[in-house]
Parts: sequence; C-alpha cells; structure tokens
Amino acid sequence: MILSYRYRLYPTKTQGMALGDMLGDFCELYNCALEHRISAYAKGATVRRYDQSAALPQIRRELPHQGRWSATAQQQVLHRLDRAYAAFFGRVKRGGAAGFSRFRARARYHAAEFRVGDGLTLRKSGKLGFVGVPGEVKVKWHRALPSVPKSAILSRNAGKWFVILHVDVQPIERAGPDSVGIDMGLTSLVAFSNGETVARQNITKRNAAQLRRAQRALARCKRRSKGRRERKAVIAKLQAHIGNARRDCLHKLSASIVARFGRIAIEDLNIKGLAAGMLAKPVNDAAWSMLTNMLAYKAAKAGCELVKVDPRRTSQTCPDCGMITKKTLAERMHRCDCGCVLDRDVAAAIVVHDRAFGRPHGACGEAPSQRVAA
Repeated sequence: MILSYRYRLYPTKTQGMALGDMLGDFCELYNCALEHRISAYAKGATVRRYDQSAALPQIRRELPHQGRWSATAQQQVLHRLDRAYAAFFGRVKRGGAAGFSRFRARARYHAAEFRVGDGLTLRKSGKLGFVGVPGEVKVKWHRALPSVPKSAILSRNAGKWFVILHVDVQPIERAGPDSVGIDMGLTSLVAFSNGETVARQNITKRNAAQLRRAQRALARCKRRSKGRRERKAVIAKLQAHIGNARRDCLHKLSASIVARFGRIAIEDLNIKGLAAGMLAKPVNDAAWSMLTNMLAYKAAKAGCELVKVDPRRTSQTCPDCGMITKKTLAERMHRCDCGCVLDRDVAAAIVVHDRAFGRPHGACGEAPSQRVAA
C-alpha cells in the first residue's frame, strides 16, 4: 500500500525565494496551458495533455526562466490541468455543478509534484536537492522512511515549506483481537460500543475570538498594502495552527483505536451532505471525513478489518430489543420500554457494531447496571 509521509523543510532565505519562484513559474505554465486549451476549443479544436507535453521543450528553450526547473515537474503541472479538465467533464456528465477550471493566482499556487530522483533527489547528507534551487534543503526527519519514495509533493502552508513523500508500506499484523462499533457525533466526537466516549475538542470555537479579531484587522487594511499582506500572513498562520491541532487530535485518536481493536465498524455517513446543512460549522470542525480516512489507512497498515455500515436509524434503534423510537437532537439519552437506558451515542455505537459483527460484549442486554426496572 502507498502512504504519504510529511516532513518539514527548512530552506535558507535564498532557497526559499527560489522555491517561491519555482511555484510562481509553474503557476504561469498552468495558466498558459489553460489559455491554450480555451482558445483551441473556441476554434473547434481539442488539445490533449500529450500535445502540450510535446510542446514543453520548445517552451523551455524560448522562456529561460521556465528552463531552469525540472521538466518532469512541469509535465506534472500539465497533468494537474488535465485532471482538472477530466473532473469538469465528469461533473457535467453526472449533471452536477460543473465548475470549469479557473486561472490560478501566484499567491495561491502552493504545491508542485516531483519524481524522486528526477527533479527532486534525496542526498546522502539527509537533505533534499531540487533542480534550479541552490544548495541542499534541510529536512526535519522526525520519523524514518519505511522504503525509498518514488514520488513527492512540495507544498507551502502559511509561509512554511513541507515535502510529502509517497512510499510503499507493507502491512504489519499487530491489530488487537477485539471488535468495536463507533458512532461519530457532535456532543462526543466518537462513542464506542463498549461505553467509552471521547469529547469533541471544539478547536474552531476555542480559536474563534482570536480569528475574528485578526479578520477584522484585515478588513480595515487598505488593499494591496504592506499591512494587509502582514495581516493575511497572521490569519494564515492561525488557520494553520487550527488545522494542525485538529489533525494531531485525530491522528492520536485513530492510532489508539487501531492499536486496541482488530475489527472496527463505523457509519458510512454522507458527510458532504451533512456539512451543507444547518450544522455545517460543527460538522466541519469535527472532521469526520478526516477521521474516517485516517482509520482506513491505519487499519489497512495494521491488518485491521474496517467495515462501513448503513447509518440510517442507528440513533433511533434500541440496541437491546431493536425497537425504533424517534428522538430529537436534544435528547441525549436512549430510553426504551424494554428497560434499556444508555447514552444516545453509545447506543448508536452498539447498533453499528451489531450491524457489522453481531451483538457486542457489554451491550445493553448484557449490562444489568445500565438497565432500569420495567
């Protein structure tokens, strides 16, 4: 299986300027290729990725600033545009919102793809070399690579540089023998079928006041001024901090789940639809999609079984007798005429486990301390 390993880069001032120039020139190439496709379409012609790749050597000869960078990385820029075009026509065919490809601004073009060994090289010194960038770029190797990477992505986030290396990882059989059902919610980030719950961190809410002040300060700045650029950098840094805190929380949670359980059941939620409703802000803050993706690749790496079940009526179904009773979002306890009384999210997690693997140990019917007299 292919996994991505992300590392922080520490370029010098000169190297940072060169990396920024490289992304700017890649953005120019992307926009020129897009304009070429648009003008060709207006004349009734079709331009493919391979047609533009064939013209790349001439572009590199005629434009010296383009010729100083890796040709394979520039081919990946053209491939990126081709993927955007394919996605556009796919949306048109499905009848969705089309969203035609747009010209990119240099200030918002933050990533480039490379082949390791061609455009980007891993030096024996432990540093990285980029074609066109002077010297070797320092890398913080906070964990060892399991194998030699084949491709990489250079990215810039809030003024910081990162490299994402794609490596082939062999699954390690270290999963625990137990099974668990997981219900993802907003009161509790996750609830387990064994009765445990993990509270949601409310990371966005904790940083909302600071973010609001920074955005108001930005709104008062004159456009294209130095002060506005500085305020934008402050907001970008704060948003990066919020994202890092969220990823750190979910990485630790998903790693703990995979280490404890060999079989994991989760709901197959329509997260995009939920994030478009009245609970969009807390749903996006909970980042269920990110947690699901982390569980998926970590379970595959650890040899765990991950099962997605139908999410319909999991919170309305009694885990003991199976009776369906409608509840409002304000009702946080599950109470059934059969005598089952449980936390609403825990009850839903038991139902999720029951749909995937059968009755879990410690379900409502097997825990007398959680029952009340009929």
